[in-house]
Amino acid sequence: MQELADPCLGWVRLWLKADDNKPRKLRHSLDGVRRVLTFGGAYSNHIRAVAAAGRERDIETIGVIRGEEHLPLNPSLAYAAACGMRLTYLDRAAYRRKDTPEVLDRLRERWGAVTILPEGGSNAAAVRGCAELPGEIAQPYDVICCPVGTGGTLAGLSAGLAEGRRAIGFAVLKGAGFLEGEVARLQREAYGRVLDNWELQLGYHFGGYARTTPALRAFADERGLERIYVAKMLWGVLDLVRQGAFAPGTRIVAVVTGQPSIPVASWAA
Repeated sequence: MQELADPCLGWVRLWLKADDNKPRKLRHSLDGVRRVLTFGGAYSNHIRAVAAAGRERDIETIGVIRGEEHLPLNPSLAYAAACGMRLTYLDRAAYRRKDTPEVLDRLRERWGAVTILPEGGSNAAAVRGCAELPGEIAQPYDVICCPVGTGGTLAGLSAGLAEGRRAIGFAVLKGAGFLEGEVARLQREAYGRVLDNWELQLGYHFGGYARTTPALRAFADERGLERIYVAKMLWGVLDLVRQGAFAPGTRIVAVVTGQPSIPVASWAA
């Protein structure tokens, strides 16, 4: 936990909690699994995480990658292959239909008996894994924030909160209103009900997934932040503070997913 010092915070206090959500999302999904197939883009952190978990747990892993094969492999896919993951590819049209019975049946015909994990790893088991995080934070807080790609982390954080606390997710995708339904679906699958202690902010995508702007790049580079997820979330948190969305004295924890540390000194006034 690292507290940030930024002039715009005023009477609001903000801490960063470095926590790699990928192992949390996979922790329960891989219990008892011997062979797993999952999906991701060419630079997917989820693909890397599944490959690493497979090597650690002696699980056979298959990565279905969006788009065409390009050699030599980029560092992300080279790492996955070095962990023993077998890589296969779907053209973008087929990849958009990856959750349909037609495509899934075709994959099962080719790869045999496999456990299939969704892109990003968000399922009921992942929600339960992410729900363990809030209880591990000893620092008193009122609000917990996270970036949102598929909705699993937000669904879990919300489920793990004590009474009176709330969760805010910052979507990194453009046109991500559908994620509200995804978060609700994941909570129903994991717990049989949808909680009312979370919200999804849709206005901080900066053009869409992996998109950025000169202002966001400068913001991220000055503070040593990952751009796709973390910088968008923290920009959103500070912007909401400026707008007066948080009462004076509110204590906020922002979960930095997949980035081990932040140079707090760079946030000093």
